[in-house]
Amino acid sequence: MSAAGSARIEVAKTLKLYVNGAFPRSESGRTIPVKDARKRIVAQASHASRKDLRDAVEAANAAQPKWAAATAYNRGQVVYRLAEMLEARRAEFVSLIVSIEGRSKADATREIDRAIDRCVCYAGWTDKIASILGGKQPVAGPYFVFSMPEAMGTVAVVVPDGAQLLAIVSLVLPVIAAGNSAIVIAPIGANAPLAIAFAEAVATSDVPAGIVNVLTGMRSELAPWIASHRDIAGVAGAQLPAAEAAALEAGAAENLKRVALFRDAPKFDDDAFWHSPWAIQPFVEIKTVWHPSAL
Repeated sequence: MSAAGSARIEVAKTLKLYVNGAFPRSESGRTIPVKDARKRIVAQASHASRKDLRDAVEAANAAQPKWAAATAYNRGQVVYRLAEMLEARRAEFVSLIVSIEGRSKADATREIDRAIDRCVCYAGWTDKIASILGGKQPVAGPYFVFSMPEAMGTVAVVVPDGAQLLAIVSLVLPVIAAGNSAIVIAPIGANAPLAIAFAEAVATSDVPAGIVNVLTGMRSELAPWIASHRDIAGVAGAQLPAAEAAALEAGAAENLKRVALFRDAPKFDDDAFWHSPWAIQPFVEIKTVWHPSAL
């Protein structure tokens, strides 16, 4: 209570975007209120525009070649460091999930624990994916033929409505573990605070600036520009509305963009799929090299 006896109004947090290792406001200047499970306004989320998407693409494309050129072991260390940062902010994430989503503390704790474990899993996959998706191929002739997975480039990660932290981690980690950069499109709503909290964990980890960028905005506004943008190499997503999924696929067909929407994938709490290399496979290109064997 104030001196005058009136109730104090809490200051709502402004959720900025995360682009190139910094937290800028949206170029549009627009924000949308975010409500918690009790319908109280707890934050103002930045409403990303086409210009914000363009800035994120430029940052991602500039950072990706060096990330892809790093050793797979080094990328694994960086992803493991991200798991450490999530662990350090574990209580904050539990509080956010309870407040925003209205879930029990035990359920929220299981959510963040799964997300941390998934980061650790992908930290281990970075230097093993080549042996699973590549190798020496049999050929009739005096040649050695080797197939090797290589990163695609910049991938737009489209997060479904009402997605939990585990969904964000499950869609982003396969992309960056393979050496790509990611632009995360988180719908404004209950998952915006969790997406920006995830971005804050990324910012305090060893993930290079520009490798993970997070935009909060309207999927319906950004999806057409994502699909048509020629500097975005691929699109990742899951559990999207049929109309939006179809629009992404149709738009990407014009410029031959890889689209992996995991239509038949199990729920995000299914470790059998989301801990497997088949969650990474859509985000690599297989390069084949022929070499004379001198036999």
